[in-house]
Amino acid sequence: MSASALHPTILHHVVNTLGWPGLRPLQEAAVLPILRGDDALLLAPTAGGKTEAASFPILTRAANEGWSGLSVLYVCPLRALLNNLEPRLNTHAEWLGRRAQLWHGDTTQGKRKAVLANPPDVLLTTPESLEAMLVSTKVNPREHFANVRAIVVDEVHAFAGDDRGWHLLAVLERVERVIG
Repeated sequence: MSASALHPTILHHVVNTLGWPGLRPLQEAAVLPILRGDDALLLAPTAGGKTEAASFPILTRAANEGWSGLSVLYVCPLRALLNNLEPRLNTHAEWLGRRAQLWHGDTTQGKRKAVLANPPDVLLTTPESLEAMLVSTKVNPREHFANVRAIVVDEVHAFAGDDRGWHLLAVLERVERVIG
């Protein structure tokens, strides 16, 4: 069973905190490819468990491999969706002594300064805010993104077929070049 490859703390919380009898089939199928570091496209209906399918194995890798600093970018097309996801992802990250935080157009300067001073392990952002960080004089992209090991693009269909998709590809290429 591939779920058994998840970090024991995550498995404990799946059963004891979330009260789940186990993972959904998509979540189960995603564990081993993501743990191997493979690219993955996860398809499921709304509320089908995609967030946990991606985050549980990525957080497992972060813990098992000793990732430090800002190591996961979670890119989403809508600020409202990021606002909704942040408490859940932060809870999952906290199970392993890690943090998730927001950075998008509504994030205050004070919160942005706090993120720069003490980067979270998981940064939830939009492509536009990610691009703004790459060109900002207040952010040193080589330092800020130096430890990124995984990128999750949520709601990828929202980017397909229009200019936002091309923009996202260009921004991710820039991130890849910055971090090598």
